[in-house]
Amino acid sequence: MRLILILISIIGLSVHGFSFSSNGDRSDIPVYMNVMKVVDGDTFWAYDGNHNPIKIRLIGVDAPESRNSGQKKTAYYGQQSKAYLTKLIANKKVRLEYDIGRKDQYSRILAYVYLTDGTFVNAELIKKGYAMVMTVPPNVRYAKIFLNLERKARKKNKGLWNEKQSDNLTY
Repeated sequence: MRLILILISIIGLSVHGFSFSSNGDRSDIPVYMNVMKVVDGDTFWAYDGNHNPIKIRLIGVDAPESRNSGQKKTAYYGQQSKAYLTKLIANKKVRLEYDIGRKDQYSRILAYVYLTDGTFVNAELIKKGYAMVMTVPPNVRYAKIFLNLERKARKKNKGLWNEKQSDNLTY
């Protein structure tokens, strides 16, 4: 029973972005990764702890498409969403926090993302109107917070929700 509790503790702590030393002791130092490239408003590449590139998809948000690819077409506010995420995280260090599901059907790492100053990137995109809420169970830890932020962004006509702005955009 004690072994099970220890394993649950280790798994729970690693989910929240903490690391462990080689002897199994908990280290409260978060692991930060270097962002290498932003793909669009909800996906980017970073180097993991071994300097391997990994593709990361933000949990709980859906940004408009920023380019034509396959059957997906460039969407309203897609370029702006990508530009904002680029400004927010490009060439910076980020910490990942995981939920229940670790990868999506495209093998991208699913994560909540934080900057070194504590900025919660997923929430910031929704709050500023650069992305909308997209909840995919079982990854629902911050769904209520995200919905509340989206309601406020809509009410304040921010980003995607600003109808006046849409008349001036070109694709």
